[in-house]
Amino acid sequence: MDKRKDSPASEGGALVKRQKQDDTSTSTAVTIQTKGASGALVQTVKRTSALKAPIMQLQGQTAELYTCKFSNSGEHLASAGGEKNIYLWNTYGDCTNYGVIKGHTGAILELHWSRDDSLIFTASADKSCGVFDVQTGERIKRFKGHTSFVNSCSPARRGPELLASGSDDGSVKIWDLRAKNAVESFDSQYQITAVSFSDAGDLVFAGGIDNNIAAWDMRKKAISYSLNGHMDTISGMSLSPDGNQLLSNAMDNTVRIWDVKPFSATGNRLLKTFEGAPHGFEKNLIRPAWSKDGSMIGVGAGDRTMVIWDTLTRKILYKLPGHKGCVNEVDFHPKEPIVVSCSTDKTMFLGEINPAK
Repeated sequence: MDKRKDSPASEGGALVKRQKQDDTSTSTAVTIQTKGASGALVQTVKRTSALKAPIMQLQGQTAELYTCKFSNSGEHLASAGGEKNIYLWNTYGDCTNYGVIKGHTGAILELHWSRDDSLIFTASADKSCGVFDVQTGERIKRFKGHTSFVNSCSPARRGPELLASGSDDGSVKIWDLRAKNAVESFDSQYQITAVSFSDAGDLVFAGGIDNNIAAWDMRKKAISYSLNGHMDTISGMSLSPDGNQLLSNAMDNTVRIWDVKPFSATGNRLLKTFEGAPHGFEKNLIRPAWSKDGSMIGVGAGDRTMVIWDTLTRKILYKLPGHKGCVNEVDFHPKEPIVVSCSTDKTMFLGEINPAK
């Protein structure tokens, strides 16, 4: 005898997952109803942030997006790409696009907020770096001196407001907001695709198509040491929140963490290698990011996903789908468990993840 015939659920054909009584009072849960032919499936997703919805898609830009960053306050978001403009968005509410800043004549390949969120620094394919006032939308500075595409820029974390830039002309230039021309230039024979200041601002890390990362000493004007191990072009770099480690992504489909403390105990500075974020045929400059407590790292991938690892265990925590093109940059919110990703498909996704343990 088949006992299932007697069960009342089979008559209506609806599977309903009911909330526990003690859960109903929480306002942070969102109920998702998916109606199919057989009825409704009710699920409850526990909210972890103040985003309007667990996932928000930001649309309206008309070209590929190469870079996106949260402001240091976390209230705003800046994005840019092939459209040559910087788009400013609110993180919360309807994620409105409240400003568009113009000023470049080529694609913007990387952007950064200044320490106090009043300025945005950009690196562009028009061979220049820009400094823009976020309030007025005016361009304050245009740093000219590179003879080819500027692929990357990085502001100093402390001391004078300096900007490092790396270009296809093989040079790393240092710019001071108080000066018109570059205050320093370090030349190499290969194109530079990624740059990053050290925490103290005494070194500039530069990665390029020679697969290596050179640590240039600002005082001695020479290479202090090299980080060797990647087997293909370095596509992006990010310094850890504590300044002791450097995260690099490369076209060899690996993401690596390096020890960049002033004195390395072992001499081998490679700490960890992560896999799971392939580059794809486009060979875009995909840039990695740290969560603000350093417990997670994230990077986009050519397979249209965003990958987040646990820094300590090297375990993949998330492989998030949704985009219809290569995911070129990701960033972590400074205060809440929220991530943002931008893609070749001209859109951005804001999504909440589980907070770090």
